[in-house]
Amino acid sequence: MGELNIMTVTVEVSLSDDLISEIGESGDDDVPEPGLLQEWATAAYLKKTPAIASMLVTTADDIQKLNKQYRHKDSATNVLSFPMESPEEIDVCLLGDIVLCASVIEQEAKQQSKTKKSHWAHMVVHGMLHLQGYDHIDDAAADEMEQLEINILDKLGFDSPYEHLTDKETK
Repeated sequence: MGELNIMTVTVEVSLSDDLISEIGESGDDDVPEPGLLQEWATAAYLKKTPAIASMLVTTADDIQKLNKQYRHKDSATNVLSFPMESPEEIDVCLLGDIVLCASVIEQEAKQQSKTKKSHWAHMVVHGMLHLQGYDHIDDAAADEMEQLEINILDKLGFDSPYEHLTDKETK
């Protein structure tokens, strides 16, 4: 009998009400399907323990408010991650929340001459690594995280997200 491929991370994907309204008004929906977001998140989950994460795709206004509240930066950003430590009495590992901004991701993809799909994949992988404790606060940690991103994205069939960026843009 063949080996079962058991998914070790489940990602609950949702779109914010504000984003749904924006999409309805513009008719422009370039947000990847939830199955793709799940696939990318699963590829970036480096542990064997079953876990759950949530992912919210939202607007620039909404992510700017979160960025200001939690990081004291009054600007929209591409991805925010909110790691969580599960209480010991809970049997499942709750990784935390990832918030992605559709318009910022799409704008960056265009500015960096990347496909939207590859940049979306990078932001999901980046967010998942943050939920697992990886960061880019100093050069050594940034180098480790970037190499993990490059390796994971390569396995997913994407080029390095850092090939076209200057040193200033990668930090």
